[in-house]
Amino acid sequence: MKLTCIIVDDCPVQRALVQKLVTSYPNLKLAGIFSNGVETKNFLSTNSIDLVFLDVEMPVLNGFDFLDTLKEAKPQVIFITSKPEYAVKAFDYEATDYLQKPITAIRFEAAVKKAANRQLALAEKPVFDDHHIFIKSKLKNLKVFTSRIQYLEAYGDYVKVITDDGKHIVLSTMKSFENELPNDTFIRVHKSFIVNLNKIDTFSSKFVEIGTTAIPLSRTKKEKLQKAIAEI
Repeated sequence: MKLTCIIVDDCPVQRALVQKLVTSYPNLKLAGIFSNGVETKNFLSTNSIDLVFLDVEMPVLNGFDFLDTLKEAKPQVIFITSKPEYAVKAFDYEATDYLQKPITAIRFEAAVKKAANRQLALAEKPVFDDHHIFIKSKLKNLKVFTSRIQYLEAYGDYVKVITDDGKHIVLSTMKSFENELPNDTFIRVHKSFIVNLNKIDTFSSKFVEIGTTAIPLSRTKKEKLQKAIAEI
């Protein structure tokens, strides 16, 4: 399992050292490097990650204060600091691990394995969300949990329903799906696309990205999308 991660540390030397460790580990994908909690929080407002390598002592927002600003769906955290006295507080924040500087390759690998195992356990956790819809797929009525729907695309007289597990082509209309899906998590970003807000990785003035898929964003829908994301 590959984990998408970021590095947050105000020390350039330490950032470089951790970056070297991250890039040498095949199961880690580095999505960003930041020097403070403020710019990191801005990044996380439009990006989804699995793991943060987080320094404790930073200007403006220290590591703990930064975590306090995050709302739901917090990523895993591996704290990095030179002071052992922060260890107890780190685990009060449900940290995955706590690395003391200077970091050794062996200790770093152990922390990453712990994060990978935790992520795998989360992925295998059964879905308890009971909100679902039924769609007609291959002559059968298929129960689909809405939390697993990534996006929907108009396809002539049909609608493509893209889920975490695959793709279904349903004889229906986008309007019909709009009426069935929860409006606090699904939004129409284009005349041909409805997206699950919780599945969005990034968005710009023209596109919404879910995984490797770039979905067109109508100019008139951008403000509505920004407001909806802020309210999640």
